[in-house]
Amino acid sequence: MPPLIGITCGRETRADGVVRHLQNAAYVNSIVQAGGAPVLIPLSEATGIISALARRIDGLLLSGGGDVDPARYGQKPHPQLGPVDPLRDEIEIALARAAGLRDLPTLAICRGIQVLNVALGGTLYQDIPSEVAGALPHPYRPGNRRDYLAHTVQISPGTRLAAILPTEGPLPVNSMHHQAVRDVAAPFVVSAVAPDGVVEAIEVPARALCLGVQWHPEEMVEGHPLMRRLFAALVQAADQRRSRRGEDLG
Repeated sequence: MPPLIGITCGRETRADGVVRHLQNAAYVNSIVQAGGAPVLIPLSEATGIISALARRIDGLLLSGGGDVDPARYGQKPHPQLGPVDPLRDEIEIALARAAGLRDLPTLAICRGIQVLNVALGGTLYQDIPSEVAGALPHPYRPGNRRDYLAHTVQISPGTRLAAILPTEGPLPVNSMHHQAVRDVAAPFVVSAVAPDGVVEAIEVPARALCLGVQWHPEEMVEGHPLMRRLFAALVQAADQRRSRRGEDLG
């Protein structure tokens, strides 16, 4: 059996009032391609469901999506703050903390890196264009392909990210965000930055795998195969954890 990788979801309410839990196929396909079995984690308020799922999955993918409520890190809303979903914030922050306690292999993407940082005490820029002087065009531009290479990132030597994505010089990435990590939570080290200084990746060196990236590698796996290594690293770490758990139970 391939390792189970839980992928967090967003939700939307249709005009007829029907609420749907949603996730882009690119996340699912990237995990399948890496050899994992994806499991979508719903936004359920039912007591115990999320903690039960967290105990059963072998790895966690915190996905992209809307803005994190600034109340979660002690700030008032910025005029450019986008829509927030308090339930999604609550569930994903709880999952991020549970993953830390269980050393559950975790890959966090876009919103996910922000959730990771906030969950452990960090803060965010609520709107890069108005809060970061000389900022690059990080937000998505309508008309661009989702794998459009918007800017480069510089990966820090000696980090887990550098081992996963070996590259000569700056790495071109796509970009679809207007928020970013500001004050980095204590457990993390910064493993990549954009030329304007915006944090593009963080990781916890002591964990089996706890890595957040600000770009969207799931949208790049076809045209930029190097990005497949991020999902392979998650699935491999999850498989190793599952094997260790099986040995302990045996």
